[in-house]
Amino acid sequence: MIITNLFNMYNENSGPAFAPRVKGGLRDSERGVVVSMAALHAAKRALRKEIKSRLAAIGAEEKRRQSRIVTQKLLQHPKYESCRRIAVFLSMPDEIHTEEIIEDIFHKGKVCFIPRYLPNSSHMDMLKVTEAKDIQSLPVTSWNIRQPGDEEQGEEALATGGLDLILMPGLGFDRGGNRLGRGKGFYDTYLGRCASHPAGMPYTIGLAFREQICPQVPVHDGDVPIDEVLFEEE
Repeated sequence: MIITNLFNMYNENSGPAFAPRVKGGLRDSERGVVVSMAALHAAKRALRKEIKSRLAAIGAEEKRRQSRIVTQKLLQHPKYESCRRIAVFLSMPDEIHTEEIIEDIFHKGKVCFIPRYLPNSSHMDMLKVTEAKDIQSLPVTSWNIRQPGDEEQGEEALATGGLDLILMPGLGFDRGGNRLGRGKGFYDTYLGRCASHPAGMPYTIGLAFREQICPQVPVHDGDVPIDEVLFEEE
C-alpha cells in the first residue's frame, strides 16, 4: 500500500475514501483491501500535521469569532438545554474557546465536570467543579492545560450519577462522527467506561473550527465515534 494514496481525505472534492472502521485495520473502499495498522497510524500522523498547520494559520481574532459562533450553536442546542450533568474541556489555544460555555453552565445551574489526565497513560477522570472561578487557581500541566491536582479528591462523574453530555475536543472531525484526537486515547478510553455505567452513554458533541473539518477521518475499531460536531458552516 502506498501511504500517499490514503491522503485524498484532504481533498474536499475527492469524497470519502474509506468505510468507517474494520477490526484490525482500515478498509480502502476503492481498492477493497484492508490497510495495515502501520499505514493507518501514518495516515493519522499526517492528518494531524496537516490540521496543526491549518490551525497555526488562523489568527487569534478569527479563533475568537468562530468560537463565539460555535458557543451560540451549543447554548441553543436541545441536548445542552436539557442536560443536567455536563463535562467540558478547558480549551488550549488551538481549540474552540470554552470559557463562555463554562460560565453559562454555572449560570444555568448545571453540574460541571472537567478532565484530569493521568500522565503516561490513557486514563482520564471527570471531576466536579463547584465554581467557575476555581478553575483559574488550578495547577498547569506540562501540556499547558489547567486541571485538578493529583491530591484533589473531587467528585468523579462516573462514581455518582454519570454524565448527560460530554463536549469533545479533538484535532480533526468529519461529518460522520469520526474524531481525530492527539493520540493519547483519553476520551476513547473514558467513553468505554461510560458505556458500562448504569446511566448509559452520554451524548457527545465535538466543538471545532471549520479548518478542523475533514471529508473523512481515518479510524479503526478502537476509535469511538461521537454523536455530532458543531462548527461554523461555510
